[in-house]
Amino acid sequence: MSDDRETDTASESSYQLSRHKKSPGSLTNLSSSSGMTSLSSVSGSVMSVYSGDFGNLEVKGNIQFAIDYVDSLKELHVFVAQCKDLAAADVKRQRSDPYVKTYLLPDKGKVGKKKTLVVKKTLNPVYNEILRYKIEKQILKTQKLNLSVWHRDTFKRNSFLGEVELDLETWDWDNKQNKQLQWYPLKRKTAPIALETENRGEMKLALQYVPEPIPGKKLPTTGEVHIWVKECLDLPLLRGNHLNSFVKCTILPDTSRKSRQKTRAVGKTTNPIFNHTMVYDGFRPEDLTEACVELTVWDHYKLTNQFLGGLRIGFGTGKSYGTEVDWMDSTSEEVALWEKMVNCPNTWIEATLPLRMLLIAKISK
Repeated sequence: MSDDRETDTASESSYQLSRHKKSPGSLTNLSSSSGMTSLSSVSGSVMSVYSGDFGNLEVKGNIQFAIDYVDSLKELHVFVAQCKDLAAADVKRQRSDPYVKTYLLPDKGKVGKKKTLVVKKTLNPVYNEILRYKIEKQILKTQKLNLSVWHRDTFKRNSFLGEVELDLETWDWDNKQNKQLQWYPLKRKTAPIALETENRGEMKLALQYVPEPIPGKKLPTTGEVHIWVKECLDLPLLRGNHLNSFVKCTILPDTSRKSRQKTRAVGKTTNPIFNHTMVYDGFRPEDLTEACVELTVWDHYKLTNQFLGGLRIGFGTGKSYGTEVDWMDSTSEEVALWEKMVNCPNTWIEATLPLRMLLIAKISK
């Protein structure tokens, strides 16, 4: 599988958003196993700091661009001219290294992502670049065009500076004014509505909480959460009739690589059977109210992973260890499964849940 960092080469990176910093002392000594085979414990605390690529900078400034459809080439041309008054990623020197990234939403994996070159050490970058999409006009009219501005740093943990989104279904392509350069104010990130409403399929799974995995031990012990990913149903096809799906699991608030587990990839079916159990230990009873199981389904193709849908199973309180977090957003069905697991220890609790759009935690090193 490809690396999960923000590499700007995978469609996966388009949904990567950062989390808040974690409070210390929670979910310590977490270890995991795949297929019930234990791995070595993670020494010390796993309270890593969330990557700061989203939400840590003020969104300000404007972007100037124009769009046009060239009928003879059957291409959408996005002319990105410049930005002005962007937020400063380097506050001391009052500068950023900005670039512009574009998507056609919902992204079906064929047209993909486009981006400009990086212009360094400025809050007023000039690009004058044309980003081209080979696409039929009737298909284009069902899309949304998303332009986002990012600061590129040395370690590729890029900071979000703002975005603009155009609904191409209502766009007046015959209006000459619309083909001219115009200024648009940059806005804060929002989840794409088109992706929220799509049918992303379902996941059949079971959870179990084992309070004391070592019978007969006198001292209090931490428990385990077992996650049994059975199968997925009716996954969406993003690239013709091909699909090569796998499931990734992370226990939030921990986003370190050591806590990440994944199933094998299953190809050539929209109803893959995984039958894969993942085990996480180090759970104190109080941790169950603060943690969340994030399960995401991906289509692996060549060097990219395309997001299909996911679940967040927890209490959905909006907070973790006293800090407001955007990932504590479980639906009522996801909350119900977690509650049953907590209230019925040592018992498998099974459910089939609809996959949904997620703003995904960035994996830290």
